[in-house]
Amino acid sequence: MTSDMQEIAITEDKPLLTGHTDPAKDAAELAARILLDQGQEHSVETPHGILHVTLHGTRNTRRPAILTFHDVGLDSKSCFSTLFKFDEMQEIIKNFTLIHIDGPGQEEGASTYPPGYQYPSMETIAEMIPAVLQFFSFRTVIGVGVGAGAYVLSKFALANPDSVEGLVLINIDTNARGWMDWAAQKLSSVTSTFTEQILTHLFSQEELSSNTELVQSHRERISKASNLANIELFWKTYNSRRDLNIDRNYSFKCPVMLVVGDSAPYEDAAVECNSKLDPTTTSFLKMADAGGLPQLTQPAKLTEAFKYFIQGMGYMASSCMTRLSRSRTTSLSSSYSMDGSRSRSRTLSQGSQGGQMPPSPSQTMEVSC
Repeated sequence: MTSDMQEIAITEDKPLLTGHTDPAKDAAELAARILLDQGQEHSVETPHGILHVTLHGTRNTRRPAILTFHDVGLDSKSCFSTLFKFDEMQEIIKNFTLIHIDGPGQEEGASTYPPGYQYPSMETIAEMIPAVLQFFSFRTVIGVGVGAGAYVLSKFALANPDSVEGLVLINIDTNARGWMDWAAQKLSSVTSTFTEQILTHLFSQEELSSNTELVQSHRERISKASNLANIELFWKTYNSRRDLNIDRNYSFKCPVMLVVGDSAPYEDAAVECNSKLDPTTTSFLKMADAGGLPQLTQPAKLTEAFKYFIQGMGYMASSCMTRLSRSRTTSLSSSYSMDGSRSRSRTLSQGSQGGQMPPSPSQTMEVSC
């Protein structure tokens, strides 16, 4: 099998330079780096209210922006900072504009909505996104959503297929809550605090039982949040979501990467979603030892998978792959970008064997990542 593997030319994105550096250029790069780290905060007016949005990088509209939407109990910072500030993610970030959307009233320090406030539905929140794209003059985006945010971006992509070039959906549940879920939620609301309900939504039972440092930090953050009432409104809205009714005949028009931890609360929902999508344009990444929030616990593996996903859409073709062995790089790159085709069914599972050549388009590929 080794003899059949293709050699991959690794090009150096930034060759080493010799001689003197340009102080002015260095200062400009430092200023740009600071701006990227801090981000530019905006209040974007939409037909259904104002959204808090943070933009990182320059508004390079020649490429799609990477647009994120967080889960319930999180905001854009607590949900995505670990992933997008990860060292190897910077290779991607420097090539794209990053736009973080906070759900209505979910940003840190947001004012509490008055009693009786009618919080927007999940459908209405999705309808607010086009105004964000128009505000920043972006025609298309690559969406990255977690939990409730994955649902919102899914709804947006189904309604605006020409605006979405790709979707990364972490912990997606496309189904409405059933009667059993409703009953369990009612019981949980009686026997546990709201903070504990959110933690059960975000983390695996193993993480909660072990009371990991990550669980402890988010428990403290949520319980002390000044906008806790707003978080509860978002939670109720998410639990009232409608079924997206996705199937092979009504689905996304773009490549999709589904991501879930192998013991996450929404593992079964993600597996079910994968069964409903077109296998020729869908990748499924089930991550071991990732818990409920793989973007926080396994940023290296998720960054690498995201890099391949971006390459599969024709971007960053000369990107340097540093973490995978050559055999695994060959098998993955062959599927995502070497032949320039999206017509492959792909499942990426950390627990499977690496070093295998990609199968035929009608099969599922499992590699270690």
